[in-house]
Amino acid sequence: MTRLTVNNEAVEYLLDPATPLLFALRDASNLTGAKYGCGTGSCGACTIDVDGRAVRSCQLTLAQAEGAFVTTIEGLSRERAHPVQLALIADNVPQCGFCVPGIVMAAAALLKRDASPSEEAIRQGITNLCRCGIYPRLAESIARAGRAMRGDETIPAGARPGIDPADAAARVPALSPR
Repeated sequence: MTRLTVNNEAVEYLLDPATPLLFALRDASNLTGAKYGCGTGSCGACTIDVDGRAVRSCQLTLAQAEGAFVTTIEGLSRERAHPVQLALIADNVPQCGFCVPGIVMAAAALLKRDASPSEEAIRQGITNLCRCGIYPRLAESIARAGRAMRGDETIPAGARPGIDPADAAARVPALSPR
C-alpha cells in the first residue's frame, strides 16, 4: 500500500508499488488529465507536479512517490483560472489539446520556482512535445503567465472557454425502448 497526497487529499493506493503513478492517477483516482503518450518520459504528456517539481508520471512508480505531494491538472485549478491556463487560452495557444495538461503543469512548476524566467529558461524548462507545433506562441504565453503571477499583468478571466451545463443540455423524458 502506497500513501501520498493527491490534489490535497490523502490517498492510499492498493496497487502494486511498481505501478507507474500515471496509471494509478488515471485508473484508480479517475484523474485523466495526465495523458499516456510515449511511456518513456520523452513526450511530457503525463507531466504532473510532485513536491514542486514537474515530473513525468509514466516514469515514477508508486513506491517512488510514497509520501509525496502530487498535483495534477485537475488539482491545479478546477476553474481553469491558474495564470498559465488563462494565458494559454487568452493567447490562443492550444490546438488539439492532448499535450496541453502536461505543458501547463510543467509551466506552472517552472513559474513556481521563477516567475520571471528568460525565454531560454522557458525553452529549457518546457521540454514537452507538441505535434501541433504550438512552440512559437508558447514561450510568450508562459512569460505572460509569469507577469500575471507577479501582479504585473491581468489576464481577463472571461478568456476561459466553457459551456455552462444549464445552457448545453436539458432534462427531458426518457425515450421508451423500441
